Amino acid sequence: MRVSQRNSVSLQLARVAATQREHIALKYQDRSWTYSQLDQAVTIAALQLRDLGLHRGDRVAVMGKNSDTFLILFFAASRAGLVHVPINFALTGPELHYLVSDSEASVIIADDEYLDAVNGIAESSPLDHVVAMSTILDHIQAVGDNELDSTAALAVDDLDTADETDLAQLLYTSGTTSAPKGAMLTHRALLAHYNGTIPALDMTRSDNPLIAMPLYHSAALHVFITPYLFLGATIRLLRVPDIAEILRRIEEERIGSLFLAPTVWVPLSQHPDLATRDLSSLTKAQYGASIMPVTVLQRLREQYPDIEFYNCFGQSEMSPLCTVLRPEEHEQRPASAGRPIPTVELRVADPDTGQTVPPGTPGEVQYRSPQLFSGYWNKPEQTEEAFLDGWFRSGDLVVMDDDGYIEVVDRIKDVINSGGVLVASREVEDALYRHEAVAEVAVVGRPHEKWIEQVTAVIVLKEDHQGTSAEEIREFSRQYLARHKVPGHIEFVAQLPRNQSGKLLKRELK
Repeated sequence: MRVSQRNSVSLQLARVAATQREHIALKYQDRSWTYSQLDQAVTIAALQLRDLGLHRGDRVAVMGKNSDTFLILFFAASRAGLVHVPINFALTGPELHYLVSDSEASVIIADDEYLDAVNGIAESSPLDHVVAMSTILDHIQAVGDNELDSTAALAVDDLDTADETDLAQLLYTSGTTSAPKGAMLTHRALLAHYNGTIPALDMTRSDNPLIAMPLYHSAALHVFITPYLFLGATIRLLRVPDIAEILRRIEEERIGSLFLAPTVWVPLSQHPDLATRDLSSLTKAQYGASIMPVTVLQRLREQYPDIEFYNCFGQSEMSPLCTVLRPEEHEQRPASAGRPIPTVELRVADPDTGQTVPPGTPGEVQYRSPQLFSGYWNKPEQTEEAFLDGWFRSGDLVVMDDDGYIEVVDRIKDVINSGGVLVASREVEDALYRHEAVAEVAVVGRPHEKWIEQVTAVIVLKEDHQGTSAEEIREFSRQYLARHKVPGHIEFVAQLPRNQSGKLLKRELK
C-alpha cells in the first residue's frame, strides 16, 4: 500500500495558523491580517481559482508588485493543487509572451496597472483567463469572516491534497546570461529549503521583519517572508523598496530584520534620511541576490556596529539559498559568501571533468540537496546539461578555502578572456567601487581584434562627480589591479540595465 505523502506549503501555513490564530501575520498598507484571517483568505482564493475550471497541476501566472493579495495567491495556488508562476511585473511584449507561453499558463492574475500589457499578448498565448488581482481581493473581503456557504464548505474538503512531490512553483531564472528557464520546484524542495534557511539566518518569531524586495523573486518569497510566516512572526510588507519609506518604517514600527539587494543597500547607505532616523531596533540585516561591493559593506558595518549582517548566496534552482556568511564571520572574510546551510552539500570542481579542485583553486560550485529543483520545464536537454555525476552545475566560479568558506569569483560566462588570461569582472568592479565618484559599475568583456576581449567598465557616476574622466578612473584603478585587468575602455551611462530583483543584465551590456 502506498503511504500518502500529502504535504504542501499551504498545508504548513494552515498548521501554523491553527496555533497562532489571532496573532498578526501580515501588515500591508493600512490592512492587517491575523493568521486565522490569512489562512481563511487563502482558502477563499483557492476556491476562486478552482471556479475558473482549473485542474490539479495547471499553471497559474501571477504578475504584480508586492501586496497581501500576491502573497495570498502563492498559498492559494498550492491549496488548490495548482502550480504558481511568478512573473516579473516589468515584462511586456515578447518577454512576457515567452514566459506565459513557455509555462503554458491557463490563467494570469495581474495588478490592474499591468492588464493592458497582459491583454496585448493574451490572444496569441495559451491563456484561458485574464483576471484582475483587485477582483481577488474584493471577493476575499466580501466573504470576510462570514462562514462559507454549504457548497463552498464541501469544496474545502478537496483542497490541500497535494503530494509533497507535486510541483509547487515554476520559478523562472533571471535570464542575466540567457533566456529564462522555468526551474521546477516541488513542495518537498521548498519545505526542505525553509528548514535549512531558518537556522542558517538565526530567524526568530520576534524579529519583526520588513520585506520590501519583490515577491516574484525567490529571495523575498522563499528566504524571508515564507520562513517568517512559518515561525509565526509579524511581517511588514512594502509594495516597493522605497528607501525613505523603509527608513521611516524601521523607526516607527521598530523593525528588527531587513533584507535588501545590494542595489538598494548602496543608495540607502548614501540617503540623507539615514542621519535623522532612529535605527536602533534593527539588529539583523541581510543582503544577497547580487554581489555587494565590499567597500559599501565595510562602510555600513562601521556606521552601524550593532547590526548583524548576513550574506545570502544562492540561485533559483536551489530554492534559492545555498550559503550564508554569518555576522561573526564578516571581520576576517568580508568578501566571502560563507558556508553551506544545513540542507545543502556542495563541492568545488573542474567544470569540464567534475574532479574536485584543491582549496584556493578556482572551480565551479556544484550542489546536491533535497531543496534542489527537479529540472527545467519542457527543457530536457538543458536539464541534462545542468547536472554532472548527480551534482547540479551552478555556473558560478568560486574559490574555497581550507575551512570550507567560498568566495565568488564570477559567473563562469562573465569571466573575461583578455589575451588568453582570464579576468574576473567582479575583481575589477570591486576596485572601481573604491573611487569616490563611482555610484555603480559593471564590467564586461568587449570583443577585441588583438586581445580576444577587452576589459570594459560601464559606470554610473555620482551626481556631484559628473566631471570625472575615464582616464582619472583608469589611473586610480592601477593601484589595485594588474596591468591586464585595468579597463581598456570606460563608458559612462545614466543607469545600468537591471531586472526588478536588482540583478545586472550583463547580456544587455554585452
